[in-house]
Amino acid sequence: MKICSSPARLAVFNLALAAAFPALAQSQLPPIVVTAARIAQPLTDVVADVSIIDREQIEASSGRTLSELLVREAGVQMSANGGLGKSSRLYLRGTNAGHTLLLIDGVRYGSATLGQANWDNIPLEMIERIEVLKGPAAALYGSEAMGGVVQVFTRQGRQGFHPHASVTLGSNSHRKVAAGVAGGDDEVSYALGASSLTEKGFSATNSRIGSSYNADRDGFDQESVSGSLAWRLAPGWRLTAHALQASGDNRSDNGSSNFDVRTETSTQVLGAGLEHQWLEGVRTTLKLSRGTDQSIYYSSADPRKTTRYDTERTQTTLQHQWDSAIGTWMLGAESVRESVSSTTAYQMTDRRTESVFAGLTGQKQGHLWQLNLRHDDNSQFGSADTGYLGYGYQFTPEWSLHGGYGTTFRAPSFNNLYSPDPKNYPGNPLLQPEKGSSKELALAYKSGVGPIKLIRFDNQIDGLIIWPNASTAAVNVDNASIAGWSLGYEGGAGLWSWQSQFDWLDAKDEKWGLKLPQRASKQVNASLRREVADWKLGVHWFAAAKRFNGLDTKNGVNTKPLAGYGTLDLSAEHALDQDWRIQFRLNNLTDKTYETVYGYNQPGRSAYVTLRWQGR
Repeated sequence: MKICSSPARLAVFNLALAAAFPALAQSQLPPIVVTAARIAQPLTDVVADVSIIDREQIEASSGRTLSELLVREAGVQMSANGGLGKSSRLYLRGTNAGHTLLLIDGVRYGSATLGQANWDNIPLEMIERIEVLKGPAAALYGSEAMGGVVQVFTRQGRQGFHPHASVTLGSNSHRKVAAGVAGGDDEVSYALGASSLTEKGFSATNSRIGSSYNADRDGFDQESVSGSLAWRLAPGWRLTAHALQASGDNRSDNGSSNFDVRTETSTQVLGAGLEHQWLEGVRTTLKLSRGTDQSIYYSSADPRKTTRYDTERTQTTLQHQWDSAIGTWMLGAESVRESVSSTTAYQMTDRRTESVFAGLTGQKQGHLWQLNLRHDDNSQFGSADTGYLGYGYQFTPEWSLHGGYGTTFRAPSFNNLYSPDPKNYPGNPLLQPEKGSSKELALAYKSGVGPIKLIRFDNQIDGLIIWPNASTAAVNVDNASIAGWSLGYEGGAGLWSWQSQFDWLDAKDEKWGLKLPQRASKQVNASLRREVADWKLGVHWFAAAKRFNGLDTKNGVNTKPLAGYGTLDLSAEHALDQDWRIQFRLNNLTDKTYETVYGYNQPGRSAYVTLRWQGR
């Protein structure tokens, strides 16, 4: 698919759309975000580029995975090896899959061997909201946050008693049931939920994959539970605890064998925190947490022939913040230990990172500012210092300008360093951390019916880690240049609401002049919604330009082109009464055949119906 829009043309289009509707006065408070500066602040006071996905958007995404939900945000691309439950990679502003940090209720989660998160085992039913921070965030969170941070917040307690339940039926024998409750009072609040999902799926691969292709269905099953508790011990003191456990059983092709490769995955996140508010605007928080990612691969019918990867991250964080005349100061220390237990023999299985960080965030009379500094000391690689400086100014009631500059780094994963198979992406213990710098400039216009934002970003990464091919050890290459534009507009008037985003990306390896794989140069999202009586109707269009599956550094060419594509989704929701709703969703209306990874299928036309009950 050819996408011929330019940022300038889309800006004109969005301005015209804003002018076509009369201004709609709305008096609602801006949402509060915490990811952008590690402190709670109104979204209107944030310098960085942050977007929020709320519970309503999550509930409207039947049949989708977390990565498929995130790709609807500006600046986010993804690739996936098949359907529900299959592995996927997220590219935030064109950076590599290992350059996006996933936090679950503030806890670092991901595989220490792969060096990235298992996005496909995070159950959407357990999530209350998602914050997506795009841009350099290493000065806030350390390694892995070169492209940005995705923070998932699970369901939390609230005043009263609020039970909920849902049932979803859909294509490919999709079945999902979920139930939970949230409640509490001034002293104690709680939430508890559980969900069960099963899908027979479709063939994850096609004939282009080669000998491993098998035309059978590749299904996915998942059981999950989550819970949270908050207790006000005494005036000024608050104790919190949260947990998430998700177990998945995934099937994928194994060529002519009658036995599919099975992967049992387990995601577990545990955390406990103690917070003390000393005075108004002065507080200290201590948090202990653990995130584990476990995978067991069954490649034959013999259960003794398995491959197991268990990785764990334990984290201790102490953070203090206080308000001053020039903004909110933040000071903290963090200790993270990563460990690996596997049937694969790694040369090293444990490392620790000790960190200190500081920040200042403030706003006054249209001016916004943010400064962050961080020092990380890694037991394998020594120290890394990173910083971020951001500034914004609203120079008229409608127009504002924001800018930021940050330095970043990423420590190599255990697979990058020690993977022992010489024929299957071998490791290189001589690898050094990737280091980068990133700058951005954003121009925003606040129309009567919604904001328009145009962002220019430029990310330079030295020592980018790549595998030249499957049988060659990983190497640091000289430089990668990732630059682009992101244009977004959202708004509403009367019974209408809309959202549109356009991304233009130039991501390449400077040494060979090759495009970084599995990233499209252009991507468009557009949604239009309308309320009619007790109905909410919606249409969503998504399109991505062509991309390449890989690169051949020996011959200096990109390999295996993937065609561009576009999909159209329809949705409808009907309020049956105060407590009951029914939702309908039709994904990929035109049954478009496309790939985001060479040889792997993506879902065709799929229909879902969900019945939801929310006790009042």
